[in-house]
Amino acid sequence: MHIHILGICGTFMGGLAVLAKQAGHQVTGCDANVYPPMSTQLEAQGISLTEGFGAEQIAIAPDLYVIGNVVTRGNPLMEAILNRGLPYISGPQWMGEHILRDKWVLAVAGTHGKTTTSAMLAWILESAGYAPGFLIGGVPLNFGISARLSGQQASDFFVIEADEYDTAFFDKRSKFVHYRTKTAILNNLEYDHADIFPDIGAIETQFHHLVRTVPGVGRLIVNGQEASLQRVLERGCWSEKECFGVTANAADQPGWSFVLKDGEDFDVLFNGERQGTVRWQLNGAHNRMNALAAIAAARHVGVTPAIAIDALGQFVNVKRRMEVRGIANGITVVDDFAHHPTAITTTIAGLRRKVGAARILAVLEPRSNTMKLGTMKQALPASLAQADLVFAYGAPATGNTVMGWDLAETLHPLGDKARAHHDLAELIADIVGKARPGDHILVMSNGGFGGVHQKLLDALTKAAQA
Repeated sequence: MHIHILGICGTFMGGLAVLAKQAGHQVTGCDANVYPPMSTQLEAQGISLTEGFGAEQIAIAPDLYVIGNVVTRGNPLMEAILNRGLPYISGPQWMGEHILRDKWVLAVAGTHGKTTTSAMLAWILESAGYAPGFLIGGVPLNFGISARLSGQQASDFFVIEADEYDTAFFDKRSKFVHYRTKTAILNNLEYDHADIFPDIGAIETQFHHLVRTVPGVGRLIVNGQEASLQRVLERGCWSEKECFGVTANAADQPGWSFVLKDGEDFDVLFNGERQGTVRWQLNGAHNRMNALAAIAAARHVGVTPAIAIDALGQFVNVKRRMEVRGIANGITVVDDFAHHPTAITTTIAGLRRKVGAARILAVLEPRSNTMKLGTMKQALPASLAQADLVFAYGAPATGNTVMGWDLAETLHPLGDKARAHHDLAELIADIVGKARPGDHILVMSNGGFGGVHQKLLDALTKAAQA
């Protein structure tokens, strides 16, 4: 089958393209932003890319158009497809029907931690010899790729990051309802995606749609600390269920728990019985919760906790998750994907535990759709409170505001330790002027942030030489 993918350079659609190619399909695609690294990754797979969404691409004449959720009505190519009555399908539906149909699907859903938990789970299964396929919204450093059909041998298992964002302009259900899930991790559930969900209740409804698709022989791995997930399950649950993040005393609540030991190592307990000790390089309570979820999900497909615990000792996380980008003049620049206030809080707390009294300079670009709408702005000051200095960056086109709200005004509760910028060069100069040896500059954004990481390292090096 020849498929032409609209919106191919997105994380999900790019991964789908790679999987389709590996499955033997002819794959072409187009997007408005065809540039490295995604363009080079796709071209290395022999996938031909077209810049833009011109209606002339009808001449490519594929068997099927696969539509990403970046495509809207008014898109010239989409309008031509509709006007001619040509066959089209959403990316998630195509994924469910052509890649996942005969697989044991392990899906990781939640507001936070999906990418890291999916990477942990895939690595545990790989270490256990399951050779899983996977599609992850980042690049797990243990694998070096974000998607593959299976390992060196054929596999019945597939790990997928299960996003609650909508499927396509013609299908407003969450992506994850298409995945035919047998093992579902419900990692957490908070309000997010204010551009498509009016309130948390609407998101809970989508999560319950996911629960409804899990078969009776399937299993839900549920964060036992989340009242929102409890509300989801109260609507109905037809599958096995295990909780994680429960108290260590099994008499109180059965399930998975941890007991922190020296540093970031921790004991894993199931129903109060110790299963082993995870000794690793990651930090933060959120990552311990992610690990419990991955261990529990792997157990559902037959991987013993001992094997999973050993595998996590070799886990090296995902690019852009507390990733050290470099050190200049004794100043460490760290990159993280955090953009929701809860993720910002846990990311800074994890770094604080690691670096102790060393100064943390938090650098934030609030660029997600939810942040641009200002829905979460009141929570920003508290989420940044543990940082020693805070630098925020707003889009140049809107001055010192992001979609109508003022960064400086929002950060005012932090006093003199916070400052807002709308010029990237001025932001970098300000950070470099305040940084000193021993500091950790923590850059948080869900985008490229104008290459600020390398620009900071270059400027720090130049300042030290001067």
